[in-house]
Amino acid sequence: MRVAYLGPAGTVSDEALAAAAPEHEPVPLATLRDVVLSVQEGHTERALAPIENALEGGVDPVLDALALEAPDITIIGEVVQPVSYCLAAGREVALEAITVVRSHPQALGQCKGWLAEHLPGAAILPAISTADAVREAADDATGTLAAIGPRLAARRYGAVMLAEDLEDDPGNATRFAWLARTADAPPPPESGPSKTSLVFWGMGSGASGWLVSCLAVFAFAGINLTRIESRPLRRGMGEYMFFLDLEGSAADPAVAGALDGLRRHAELVRVLGSFATAPK
Repeated sequence: MRVAYLGPAGTVSDEALAAAAPEHEPVPLATLRDVVLSVQEGHTERALAPIENALEGGVDPVLDALALEAPDITIIGEVVQPVSYCLAAGREVALEAITVVRSHPQALGQCKGWLAEHLPGAAILPAISTADAVREAADDATGTLAAIGPRLAARRYGAVMLAEDLEDDPGNATRFAWLARTADAPPPPESGPSKTSLVFWGMGSGASGWLVSCLAVFAFAGINLTRIESRPLRRGMGEYMFFLDLEGSAADPAVAGALDGLRRHAELVRVLGSFATAPK
């Protein structure tokens, strides 16, 4: 089975895929949007996409692509991958000699405390992926360019690790979503710990108390919401879509009833997936 992930080789996504499903054929892609749309457009059978980080929250490009560009995609499972970063360069060099640090914006955010303490004068620049940043740093003979990335990337591209465990929280982890076309997705789980992800928007969203009314349907049904996040709906200032994760399967009558109640308040309610919860 071909599985898309954010490449190139050596990213956290690569680490997560190798740990979760080493038997599948990995297909590295350049952007997170590409990863999601590869399944939507039938180029790959599955994708493993980061959806939430313990320090930085939701991964916006994935959330936006799922909600607005991938109507035929369903989340069928999740993987929680511990995340630890190193500082990599092309040669051994003192930290004070580094003038530029590059990495993916999520990684930079997860290490901002370490950067502020150890490299306060360095320019912090985003890269498409952590592995791209490490590969660029490995090729820099001056040693003034460094990158934040996984140890796997440093080893793969022959970079020198100047420092390790850069993340601001030792419990740092990223939650990845397994994506499949809805036509190929299994039914919601009938038993065991499960989670349902959904997005909704519109119809009365400008009225006082509208969001409270939407969320109240879950409280009245005794359903615990584990995550809520808003993103711009991209059709005008002040219009938002809301992502929810809740405990329970869409096969549970209480969850199904709450979803029906939400549909009475919202213009659109889409279940992004209902799947077994990843082991803690």
